[in-house]
Amino acid sequence: MKKFMSEFKTFISRGNVMDMAVGIIIGGAFTAIVNSLVNDLVMPLISLLTGGLDFTSLKIALGEGEDAAAFCYGAFISAVINFILIAFVLFCIIKALNKLKKEEEAPEPTEKECPYCMSKISIKATKCPHCTSDLG
Repeated sequence: MKKFMSEFKTFISRGNVMDMAVGIIIGGAFTAIVNSLVNDLVMPLISLLTGGLDFTSLKIALGEGEDAAAFCYGAFISAVINFILIAFVLFCIIKALNKLKKEEEAPEPTEKECPYCMSKISIKATKCPHCTSDLG
């Protein structure tokens, strides 16, 4: 049991576990924002374009009376739009982060290696200051 707890402590203290926890928390908050975007902004616009149709209330009753089961396909349409918006926003964020990452990772080199003496020299050098070889 002691070994198990030690392994668990090592696992939980890793940086990637903490990053994942932060991601889950931010993801929950982000989901609330996207849900509001869909329900409060996008769906009313779609409803306006479709002549006042409210998707969330669309359903097919599967029986008689108020307590009858219903096939709520309007809520499904809303969930699909919600998913597409979340996927699109995440795609845009990841694309922007990848672009920033590439810019950070690819600084222009300022040094090169002399092919004769293998010393590090300025990228603009035409003659090696160490071995005096022409780099032409």
